Amino acid sequence: QVQLVESGGGLVQAGGSLRLSCAASRNIFSVNAMGWYRQAPGKQRELVATITRSGTTNYADSVKGRFTISRDNARNTVYLQMNSLKPEDTAVYYCNADYGVLHSNYWGQGTQVTVSS
Repeated sequence: QVQLVESGGGLVQAGGSLRLSCAASRNIFSVNAMGWYRQAPGKQRELVATITRSGTTNYADSVKGRFTISRDNARNTVYLQMNSLKPEDTAVYYCNADYGVLHSNYWGQGTQVTVSS
């Protein structure tokens, strides 16, 4: 079992920045991929960004050029740097981890991000 704990959410004005952190209870060096997803009220959960074991990143078109995902293996932590935030970025942001040959999937409890106009 793996616990993922997100932090760093909050209220920010449009154009501002936030950095989300996701701390894993297990070493992330061998993780297949980790990612950030978000869910706005009344909408489905959607992918924001992922980073693979090799460091390959992938972003939703809506956040390209504004968000950056990174990882610190020594701290078992994945980050999401969010710049130039927009009101439409308002959502609960969830961390996800894909471990092992069976691709066991784990989720954090979520952190709220609210962007005011």
